[in-house]
Amino acid sequence: MISNKGMKIDEGLIIEQMKSPKTREEGLRMLMSAYQSRLYWHIRRLVVQHDDAQDLLQDTFVKVYHNFDKFKGGSQLYTWLYRIATNEALQHLNKVKKMKVTDEGAEYYLQNAVAENAKHDAEELEIMLQKAIQCLPEKQRLVFTLKYYDDLPYEEMSKILDMSVGTLKTNYHYAKEKVTEYLRQNIEEFE
Repeated sequence: MISNKGMKIDEGLIIEQMKSPKTREEGLRMLMSAYQSRLYWHIRRLVVQHDDAQDLLQDTFVKVYHNFDKFKGGSQLYTWLYRIATNEALQHLNKVKKMKVTDEGAEYYLQNAVAENAKHDAEELEIMLQKAIQCLPEKQRLVFTLKYYDDLPYEEMSKILDMSVGTLKTNYHYAKEKVTEYLRQNIEEFE
């Protein structure tokens, strides 16, 4: 059993429910109740737009429902879910890039999406942080998001992203440096 912000999640029970055709729908409800918020915010940080995140979250759960027999239990359930959600978000971002003429166009789209989706009372620093994250190369953005927001251990990230722990640490280090530099430059301009 693992904890999800005060709520106990019995992965074993969810898995048992999902494996049986008779209880699969109940298992899906349990799974969604346990992981919907975490997965939504993970996807949202990657794709920025609320509507896109909602659609991708739904796509993630549909894939999980139809492909649960492929979950072999070699990792924790949430690790498997994060991997599916991450792949859905990356496929979406690749479609966005293909629709844009250049990488700069896609970057511009993502940065403007951050500003458009920011709450009116959001602090300028949070908006700058989100823009800095969107400027990172894709791998660094993924690693930074999983480590900074979700505080996942490198071993779990390795299973989700299919990268070695050393590669993850290197990507996080470079991402952190780039985010710090972006914030330093933009805060100086803001002041």
